[in-house]
Amino acid sequence: MIDSQDNDYYKIDIVIADRDCGGLNIAENAGIKALLLDRKIYKKDLFKKIDEEISNIDLVVLAGFLSIVDSDFIKKWEGKIINIHPSLLPKYGGKGMYGIHVHEAVIANDEKESGCTVHYVTDTIDGGDIIMQAKVPVKEDDTADILQKRILVEEHKLLPATVKKLSKI
Repeated sequence: MIDSQDNDYYKIDIVIADRDCGGLNIAENAGIKALLLDRKIYKKDLFKKIDEEISNIDLVVLAGFLSIVDSDFIKKWEGKIINIHPSLLPKYGGKGMYGIHVHEAVIANDEKESGCTVHYVTDTIDGGDIIMQAKVPVKEDDTADILQKRILVEEHKLLPATVKKLSKI
């Protein structure tokens, strides 16, 4: 998102992570406020703390954010929270379907294609309306790791394109 940032369409004001990750360093190096709010420390207060930090933003983008979003937070930001998921939802979504687990399930079920989805966040995990998707073929010799890497390339294109699309609405 940061590398694809187009100031004519969107500006990233803050990057918040629920665990230590490379995105925080990327944000800091780009001059963007970066904040680690460890879910193990904040627990129930995680989304109250996040809400304090983002009062003047137009869109909340969840990318690699593994904490289940609090219902009150979803209600407050309804229609302004999106998530990227590494499958073609509604397949391989919901509790426990994140990261490599998704790709392992896709391979185990001999799927011919997979991909990624950007969707609105609701109280149903990965159940919000789909905004955009990108498809990726599953090759015969794919492992979960190889498939994950190919889908990640598409995620890095799809998420900025989706934010750009939403900024025009």
